[in-house]
Amino acid sequence: MLEFFANNDVARLAFLALVFALAMGIAAFGISRVNQRAVVRSELKELSGSGAMAQRERLTEQKDSAWSKVADRIEKSGLNLADTQGDKLRNKLIAAGFPSPAAPRIFTLVRFVSVIALPAIYFLIASLSNTKQTTPQIMLWGLLLGVVGLYFPNLLVTARADRRREEIINGFPDCLDLLLVCVEAGLGLEAALDRVGREMVGSHPLVAQLLSQATLQMRAGAAREDALRQMGQSSGVDEIKSFATLLIQSDRLGTSVAQTLRVYSSEMREKRRMRAEEKAHRLPVLISIPLVVCMLPTMIGVLMLPAVVRTIRVLIPAFGGGG
Repeated sequence: MLEFFANNDVARLAFLALVFALAMGIAAFGISRVNQRAVVRSELKELSGSGAMAQRERLTEQKDSAWSKVADRIEKSGLNLADTQGDKLRNKLIAAGFPSPAAPRIFTLVRFVSVIALPAIYFLIASLSNTKQTTPQIMLWGLLLGVVGLYFPNLLVTARADRRREEIINGFPDCLDLLLVCVEAGLGLEAALDRVGREMVGSHPLVAQLLSQATLQMRAGAAREDALRQMGQSSGVDEIKSFATLLIQSDRLGTSVAQTLRVYSSEMREKRRMRAEEKAHRLPVLISIPLVVCMLPTMIGVLMLPAVVRTIRVLIPAFGGGG
C-alpha cells in the first residue's frame, strides 16, 4: 500500500487532499468551539445594550442556512428527509444545542451523505490501489463504513448533548443563588431572570442563554408558565425541568418564590457534591486498570528475571551434564 502511494501520483494527490480536508475540518471545528463562548457573550451583551430590539428581531427571524436550502432542494426532488422518530430526534438536537426547526432534516441529510460518501471513498481508493482484494472483502468494508456513516453523526450529537448538559448542570446552582439574591432584594421573577442572565454571560454562557430566552419570551407576550416550560424543554436537563415545574407550582399556589429557590438551590448543590464524590470514588477503579495492564507485568518481570537467568545459567547446564 505504501509503495502504491509512493509511485502513483493520482493516489498520492488524492490522499494528500483527503488529509488536507481532514486537517481543515479539525481546525474549523476547534475554532468554532473556541469562538462559541465569545459569540454567545456578544449576543447577550447586544441584547442588554441599546440595540436590544433590533437584536431580538434578528434572533427571532429564522434564516435558512445553506444546509437547510440543500435539504429543501432534495425534498423537492422527491426524497423525504423526515425521520420516523421526529419528536424524539428534535428533542435530542435541541438538547445538543441545535434549536433550528430545520435541524432534524439537516441531520438526516448528513447521515444520508455519510452513508454514501464513506463507502464511495473506500471503493475509489480500492480501485486505484494495486493490492488485490476480493469482492467479499470490498463489500464487507463498504458495509462497515456505511454503518459507521449511519451511526457516527448520532454519536457526535449524543456526545455534544452530554457535554452541554454537564455544563448546564454545573452552572445552574450558581444561577439559583443569584436568583435567590435578586428575589430577596425585591426584584420580580422576570426581572431576576433577566438580571442573572446578563450577569452569568462570562461564567456560564449556556445557562445565561436559557434565562435570556425565557425572559425574551415573557416580554414578547408569552405566559410565564409556557416560557418556563420551554426553558426546561430546550435545556434537555431534568433538573431544570423540575425547577421550571417548581416555579410554576409556586406561582399557582402563591407560595414564597425565595423559599422555593433556597430549598432547590440547597438540593442542587448537594447533588453536585454527590456527583463529585462519586467521580472521586471511581478513581481507584479507573487507576487500577493501567496499573494492572502496564505496571504489574513489568514488576513481575523485574522480580522473576534474576531467577530465570540463574535457572538458565546453573540448573539447565547441570541437568544437561547429569544426562
